Amino acid sequence: MARAEFEDIAETFDFLDDWEDRYRHVIELGKAMAPLPEDQRIPATKVEGCASQVWLVPAIDGQGAAATFTFHGDSDAMIVRGLIAVLHALYDGLSVDEVLAVDAPAELARLGLNDHLSAQRSNGLRAMVERIRAIATAARAT
Repeated sequence: MARAEFEDIAETFDFLDDWEDRYRHVIELGKAMAPLPEDQRIPATKVEGCASQVWLVPAIDGQGAAATFTFHGDSDAMIVRGLIAVLHALYDGLSVDEVLAVDAPAELARLGLNDHLSAQRSNGLRAMVERIRAIATAARAT
């Protein structure tokens, strides 16, 4: 059920044999993202549970289960910016129902992230996924 953008990342990871190359690719994905404006780096958009500073700014278009979920994000750490880009490829543009149907641990496991991220980074990634799911759950109820 992954989006084409996420499938592209998964295919690139399959092509790259070395984890260091994959790590560099994640960083490049983060570098390609537009920075989040300073006025959106506020406590309400900050993700708790991350070792780095992380902000996720959602936008919901519509109401209820069919509402479209989009978001922008940023971090002060390049690898985390890359992880935000991976999550963007996984979730951005889905309906809130589709967001909630994504099995993020399984999709991210396809990339081997759990085997190569530190415990703190893994916890931060989980915190970002939980924030995205919480936003979608709240949007679904409206």
